[in-house]
Amino acid sequence: MVAIGILIGCILGAIVGINLPIISYTYSSYLAIAIVAALDSVFGGITGTLKGEFDFKVFISGFFCNSILSMLLTYLGIRLNVDIYLAAIVVFVGRMFLNLTIIRKYYIEKWSKKIEERKNKVNREV
Repeated sequence: MVAIGILIGCILGAIVGINLPIISYTYSSYLAIAIVAALDSVFGGITGTLKGEFDFKVFISGFFCNSILSMLLTYLGIRLNVDIYLAAIVVFVGRMFLNLTIIRKYYIEKWSKKIEERKNKVNREV
């Protein structure tokens, strides 16, 4: 089921990417920060799922609120001629690395347990 959703998302993304015009340089910083904020929310959602604490309402609200706030910070920074969006990028990327560390440790622990169980099973049979 998940694979079908991923496949449909990839096809839709390719179709939209081919048919939409290129985003101008004026709006590229807004899009970039919104994508980083959205990716932070996605990694947070994956981490929440692995911990058993995932809440869809929190995920959706964080996804949109983070994206909108980061774009507003970018707008404010452009108006003040200060690169405020860099602070948002540092925070979001830092959280993404933290969440990626949690995800990585979870799977390393899971795979290590499987390997240990296989070794124990082989040792019992011998």
